[in-house]
Amino acid sequence: MSRFSCYLFIWLMLATVEVRANITVLAYHDVADQASRQMSVGNSTVSTENLRAQFEWLKTHDYEVIGVDALLEARQGKRTLPEKAVMLSFDDGYASVYDKVYPLLKAYHYPALIALVSHWLEVGDGLQVPFSERETWPRDHFLSWKQIREMAGSGLVEVASHSHDSHRGIPGNPALDLQPAYVTRNYDPATQTYENDAAYARRLREEMQQGSDTIYHHVGVRPRVMVWPYGYYNQPALAAAAEAGMSITLGLEDGHNTLADLPQMKRMLITDNPAIEDFAAIMTTERQNPPLRIAHIDLDYVYDANPAQLDRNLRSLTTRMKELDVTTVYLEAFADPDGDGNADALYFPNRHLPVRADLFGHVAWRLRTWAHARVYAWLPVLAFRVKAPADWFVHEWKDGKIQPGSHIYQRLSPYHPEARRVIGEIYEDLARYANINGILFHDDAILSDFEDLSPAGLADLASHPELPQDFQRLHAEPAHRLQWAKHKTRALIDLTNELTARVRYYRPGIKTARNMYTEPLLRPHAEEWYAQSFPALLEGYDYVALEAMPFMEKASDPRQWLTDLVSRVAAHPQGLSKTVFELQAVDWNTRTDIPMPVMMEQVRQLRRAGVQHIGYYPDDMVRNHPHTGDLASVLDPRRAP
Repeated sequence: MSRFSCYLFIWLMLATVEVRANITVLAYHDVADQASRQMSVGNSTVSTENLRAQFEWLKTHDYEVIGVDALLEARQGKRTLPEKAVMLSFDDGYASVYDKVYPLLKAYHYPALIALVSHWLEVGDGLQVPFSERETWPRDHFLSWKQIREMAGSGLVEVASHSHDSHRGIPGNPALDLQPAYVTRNYDPATQTYENDAAYARRLREEMQQGSDTIYHHVGVRPRVMVWPYGYYNQPALAAAAEAGMSITLGLEDGHNTLADLPQMKRMLITDNPAIEDFAAIMTTERQNPPLRIAHIDLDYVYDANPAQLDRNLRSLTTRMKELDVTTVYLEAFADPDGDGNADALYFPNRHLPVRADLFGHVAWRLRTWAHARVYAWLPVLAFRVKAPADWFVHEWKDGKIQPGSHIYQRLSPYHPEARRVIGEIYEDLARYANINGILFHDDAILSDFEDLSPAGLADLASHPELPQDFQRLHAEPAHRLQWAKHKTRALIDLTNELTARVRYYRPGIKTARNMYTEPLLRPHAEEWYAQSFPALLEGYDYVALEAMPFMEKASDPRQWLTDLVSRVAAHPQGLSKTVFELQAVDWNTRTDIPMPVMMEQVRQLRRAGVQHIGYYPDDMVRNHPHTGDLASVLDPRRAP
């Protein structure tokens, strides 16, 4: 059984665990009488007064604060968790946990978990702790081992590992971007190579064991919980944590947990020293499904063989995204210089296509850290120009016979096992080397009513005996065409689910989005022409990225066309909450820019109609189109008049 099959099996097994408990985990850092932003974690410092008020709010609103013992006993079936269970965690091991937090825990009889970076605590008195690559802090800003032993002995405080020496970044690409150590393959500029799987797994195991050993040496107990630095983890890291005796791990993703989530629990990060009304909103809404503002970016336009020009382009892009205050960037991960939608090469190391430049991971990290945007890797599903036999590719019925497909997208067949393996390995390589928040599946994932008649496609058709096996008879009956289309719709979704599982092995927190044409939404019978169904895509992905482009569709009345589109989306449960409306910034029919007044009014129209998630494509940072100031004034509902 492959490791990906094991991962899916484990996930299915965990899904059968008792899930009724609703467990909210809160992530705190430093606590001070006066919250300050002077240091790196200033925005996550909570005032003592506000922390006391939050503890009181939990008490008066019938939340029950639980510890790790309660979780483990509930998992073993020895107890039932309260309906409104809360866990408290304090990261990094600041001295304020003993001075400010511990007295409150004793006063309220609340258990809590403290996550220690053991390497920092090994620094001698009077010396400086290497808090980050650019910053050192005095040793007395952190807990002493004596204070930790006292709190651990009280029965109120659980000691967890926050790594030994991995609360830092390591070089993750040729640009030497420092990225979270647990989820990054170390890049060696001397050899121009990445850490291989075996070396990476060995580093994780040794590092976690060292953290456990250090805590045991000083406190006398081994940590049962791993708290991931910066919230980043993956399946190799989870396996190393479990091997070191830490079967519960905590990330930094909003939301509540069930007992099935103990191997990778979500935590609500408390930032900006929230007043009690803001804290109450965090607890009750869990900050779920915020509106997205999306820019769909061609990396081909950022890339330049001249390193100086590339750097200028990247600075321009990140500045532009920050000024637009986009929440999400759909970033091209494949090279398509001729613009036909096929991946001629890739922008990340991989096993199957040329690498135009090892650039995607660098640009994605800059967008995340400089523009504070979440980055989705935009990749084809099928349209990879790999060297392979003809029977690997989609075939069609044309001129009275079956022949290789003539569509501009030269797609691998979703039915061919070797083609699926290659596509899966491309996605796996992306996830191995790039730190991403999500995947955008390209609009090449289509099959017309004349496709796929490849040998593997015909074999799949033969598995549906209710359908005629002769193409001409199959195509002659509308009901048969639609039924065949639904099988193809399902096959494409199943393939993307397999690709998602491969990516989640290395990037478990990713979201998924899939491009969709509007025709199957406006005319559901058009599923037979595309193998796309809006209800099926809504169910299959976190978001449907709908190509809301009236000029591309040559709509006679673009305004009414958009009105009809929103109405069709809104008619589906979760339609508006899970659909991204992607507007066009260029009219490809006339090869002219969409005027800014038109784009701005389209955004306003969508907002008035209740649309939550709005994006645009393409972006021309050289000519400043769409115009940054104009688009920003309407794209963000907080700014819009």
